[in-house]
Amino acid sequence: MLGSLQAQPPAASTSSPLPTLEDVLASRSDLWGEAALRQPDGPSYEFFEKLLPPPRYVNADFKYYPIALSAPNAKVKARLISNGSGINLRGGARSWNDVGTPVIFRVGPDEFIFGALRDRLSEPTLAEGYLPIVEIRYRHGSPFQSEGMVPIDQKRFDHPPEIYRLEAFASTDPQLAESGVVLVKFSLAQGTNGFVTAQVDAKSPIQFGDGKVTDEQGHILAFCDRNWRWERQSLHARLSANQLVVLAVPTQPLDASTPLSLTAAEYSRQRESCASRWKEILSRGMNVETPEPYVNDAWRHLICQNFELIHGDRMHYSAGNQYDRLYEAEGSDAALAMMVWGYESDMRRLMVPLFDFTRKGLEFHQAGFKLLNLCRYYWQTRDAAAVKALRPFWEKEARRLVDNRTGKHGLFPREQYCGDIHTPVQSINVNSKAWRAIRDLSAVLAEVGEQAEADRYAQVARDFRKTVLAAIRESARRETTPPFVPVALYDHEPIHDPICQVRLGSYWNIIIGYTIASGIFPTGSEEESWIPHYLEQHGGLCMGLLRAGGSEFNFWTGEHRLNPLYGTRYALDVLRRDDPERALVSLYGMLAQGFTRNTFVCGEGCSLAPMDPGGRIFYCPPNSAANAHFLSMLRYALVQDWDLDDDGRPETLRLLFATPRRWLSDGQSIKVEHAPTAFGGVSVRVQSRLSRGEVIAELEIPQRQPPPQTLLRIRVPEGWQVKSAQAGVQKLNTDAQGTVDVSGIKGKSTVRFRVERL
Repeated sequence: MLGSLQAQPPAASTSSPLPTLEDVLASRSDLWGEAALRQPDGPSYEFFEKLLPPPRYVNADFKYYPIALSAPNAKVKARLISNGSGINLRGGARSWNDVGTPVIFRVGPDEFIFGALRDRLSEPTLAEGYLPIVEIRYRHGSPFQSEGMVPIDQKRFDHPPEIYRLEAFASTDPQLAESGVVLVKFSLAQGTNGFVTAQVDAKSPIQFGDGKVTDEQGHILAFCDRNWRWERQSLHARLSANQLVVLAVPTQPLDASTPLSLTAAEYSRQRESCASRWKEILSRGMNVETPEPYVNDAWRHLICQNFELIHGDRMHYSAGNQYDRLYEAEGSDAALAMMVWGYESDMRRLMVPLFDFTRKGLEFHQAGFKLLNLCRYYWQTRDAAAVKALRPFWEKEARRLVDNRTGKHGLFPREQYCGDIHTPVQSINVNSKAWRAIRDLSAVLAEVGEQAEADRYAQVARDFRKTVLAAIRESARRETTPPFVPVALYDHEPIHDPICQVRLGSYWNIIIGYTIASGIFPTGSEEESWIPHYLEQHGGLCMGLLRAGGSEFNFWTGEHRLNPLYGTRYALDVLRRDDPERALVSLYGMLAQGFTRNTFVCGEGCSLAPMDPGGRIFYCPPNSAANAHFLSMLRYALVQDWDLDDDGRPETLRLLFATPRRWLSDGQSIKVEHAPTAFGGVSVRVQSRLSRGEVIAELEIPQRQPPPQTLLRIRVPEGWQVKSAQAGVQKLNTDAQGTVDVSGIKGKSTVRFRVERL
């Protein structure tokens, strides 16, 4: 099957055929990623979209992926099955939790399950492209004069089949949100003779009366409007061209006294309130407008989706399955992505459960994340009061790292290889990340006036870095190019080549990014590119996303799959090292093949081989860290605040360093408003006027702590070149990439770039 799946080149591609999936899986290079780099103006969504069918199926009885529906931060989450077959359906497999009384949807006089035939099913869509108000359409025609009083001289009559339209969203009304109430509307997008059935699949007897389906105790399992009738223990309704029916399904049964008179007008009121609530949340953060509506829809919905996955003050990894809980690494990644998009107050409350979290066998691993969360939060907010208030938490973790280097060679004692691999090792990730946490904490403490403590931690960090670098030098395997850097220091870990040949190699690939992100190797050194280049050259990537696999697999369609969310640190490091085109491979690869179409749902892992021509299987969606992966990449493509001089203090602000070249085609614009950084808020608006030979950038430079170095880049389409730049009467030097140093500019200013065709 794999050999016959020939990728179809996009219209903008070169004429040479693209590698097949079989070629890609066998290669140590990222063949599709490399092909994307050769496209006119570089990687694009359109290039990756056509390579494979999207993620669609899960290992559950309901087969089609679920869409989590919840009010912001609510503890009760519902799930809508993405083919429209029902709400809160049982997963069956042990990886899925039951999340309420299932309600199954059927259509037509034959009561066929909504969405059961994929070729009649549309992709789900979101209201306005991004709001968590989901619409699903399904074609299922009702018979015309097929039974009963059929005329003897019956004539053939071809009438358009019914297309059923289902819309669903979670109520944001506080009382209803506590029970995860989902409102559903059925109507016809085509046809005149529709039938809808809602089957409440309770495990105990149910009854109907006064527009409510209730259990034996009188708890409400569903509300409906007056257009429904009760027959054969199910709700039934007829639909005509201009008629609609509405339903409300609580995920937790409601008390019988709960007031809700469900009508079409009440549905509309609830829908308007839901949309307003989500738009208000989005208005509190950074605003980004690019020339690609799909990118704009993606970031907006992913912000909403992660607020749906927050469980009170806990950043859960997923909802409705075995990952519906907090994890330190993944939860930190999700929370930090929210923070860099402007949700600092949410980061503040999410940090406390992350500090409280513990998992036996990974204590040193966890400590590094906890301290780095605090440091990142401080530099963005300069909130010294939070550092003081959180002292009992961070001081405990700092002592853990400073006082417990009792393992061999001056490292930490052995800890699990990673969360799923319990083999005890002296981990490069633990030690390099701990060094970074101690070093960064010392810089924060110096900033808030605790100089003595800062000096003590700084000295520990200086000594410890030498120890970790010595361990890496002695453990690195130089038989390969570039050298292989193992997770297990001093343990002769075998070289993984190809990386994902066995399961341990896959886990090396998934977790080695923690060392990349630590910055343990000096900036500009040969060693700092060893690990990322090893990933790129020895089978670690596909479409810029991390590969996984090995011969051990179960329900997957093959041994090859992706674990995209763990590529965040690789992608951000590519951006830090200023390789924008390769970073865009990861960004567009994720958008096109990591997420479902239109609804932007991702799991922890997904297969590369399709289950059928319509989709691939993926694991336990949704996933907050996967959402954060895209949010982090897009933010840092636009706005980067780095510590490039390696002292623990951010000093460089880089703007628009990795935007796709197409975004500045003639007449296009890019807008970034109220972007929070380590120096304060920044805004930049760019208008392309290539036909006039210019690009105009309007800047608002941070005022709180003006960055020592601010750089702005204008990436024009291929065939164009930035020739000069000027801010007022001040001429600015430009480099070959269209970068100017605007460090001397204060407050608001306009920079005009003169551009020419090559």
